[in-house]
Amino acid sequence: MGRLSARPRAAGLLILFCAAALGLHASKPRVTLARDDASGRLTVLIGGREALVFQYGAELDLAHYWPMRSPGGRNMLIQKTEPYPHHRSFWFADTVRPAGGDRDVSFYNGLYSGVPTGSGGYGPPFRDRVRLASFPRLEAAKARAEIDAELVWESDGRAVLDEARRLVVHSLGGGEYLLDLTWTLTASGADVTFTSDDVHYAWPYLRLDPAYSGERGGRIVSDSGATGEKATNMKPALWIDYSNTVDGPTEGVAVFQWPDGREHRWLTREYGTFGPRRPDDLSGKPFTVGKGESITQRVGVLVHRGDVVTGRVRERYDKYVKGDWK
Repeated sequence: MGRLSARPRAAGLLILFCAAALGLHASKPRVTLARDDASGRLTVLIGGREALVFQYGAELDLAHYWPMRSPGGRNMLIQKTEPYPHHRSFWFADTVRPAGGDRDVSFYNGLYSGVPTGSGGYGPPFRDRVRLASFPRLEAAKARAEIDAELVWESDGRAVLDEARRLVVHSLGGGEYLLDLTWTLTASGADVTFTSDDVHYAWPYLRLDPAYSGERGGRIVSDSGATGEKATNMKPALWIDYSNTVDGPTEGVAVFQWPDGREHRWLTREYGTFGPRRPDDLSGKPFTVGKGESITQRVGVLVHRGDVVTGRVRERYDKYVKGDWK
């Protein structure tokens, strides 16, 4: 009796041993990258499935991310929309005035600096644009990828700001992932004054597909427990989560503000846009970045299953701060 019962037990232990040996990669699928310069797309794949695409085609006024897939594979973002066609899915932009310049240069509204098309839109060439210059580093191994991008914020063909952007992708298993973004803008040629108000700049902004919006039942929640636009808009927060139940599953995206010792307010909209502000002394009032000086920030973007509670957003913010994604 003992020998007969020991065999299934031994077989079970063998299965568990194999699972332990292989389970890390099974639970956290491999991250790979696919670069296509002809179409201007860098695709991040997790377990062989598209997760995020960086759009950098020469025909664009603004390099941006789209689509961004939910754990179930649904695109969570809208690339272009009315009445705000300058909103670009998941993007960084601002309005500045270079020293000696005779006008404000709006990269936030760079779309409208292009050539009007017969369809009512705008096309290249764009007077003001943010373009990719190079990828100094593209590396992917196991459940992680690192993407370094050099971008130029240019007006009339001249560089106004140079941007160094670093994106680290962490596969978390179950289709979930964390995007860790750090960006640095440098006034390389001359002093640059930032002139935007406290709303019209993307640091970054995400524009959700309407299916996830608060107008269709989506829920905005901050780390303080505040919910909805009225309770979270222009209020300080460490993170904001936006989730909804769409075509069956509940899924969401949270943006994490890196704790830099400063208070950051957030813009939130029930129609589906949200993102952090800079600290108050650098938001909503002019400030100047001197020649050779830089401004930098860091955020995390968690794409998760479930809502803010079942998606363990608070716990994962703590992991993000600690760098604990092993």
